[in-house]
Amino acid sequence: MVERSLDWLKQAKRDLENAEYEIKGGFFECACFLAQQASEKAVKAVFQKIGVEAFGHSVASLIKKLSEHFNLDPELIRFAKELDKAYIPTRYPNAHPEGAPYELYTREEAERLVEYGKKIVGFCEVLLSKI
Repeated sequence: MVERSLDWLKQAKRDLENAEYEIKGGFFECACFLAQQASEKAVKAVFQKIGVEAFGHSVASLIKKLSEHFNLDPELIRFAKELDKAYIPTRYPNAHPEGAPYELYTREEAERLVEYGKKIVGFCEVLLSKI
């Protein structure tokens, strides 16, 4: 496996920048999804760096697996669980009883999830600098 942790981390940070841009435009569902994606990519960057294959899209599951290798703040798992809820429902109308996803997400929710994403990405960035 080619080690590309820096590429994963750079894209994670870019996704967070895009999430903030989406909030400014009122695309709250997109911002929520991008926060989840940024977190997933940042955690996968750490796995890349240590040479461990990481599968799946659940940030909470990935962080739990990461805790087998590093001491982690348990709050990160709480953040990740909330971010995981934005993986599918932010994109697909049939994930909700009614309404298009863009009608169901709020600025406050998007801002909160982006903050959670920043915490996870920031944690991974610091961790990568120490490996």
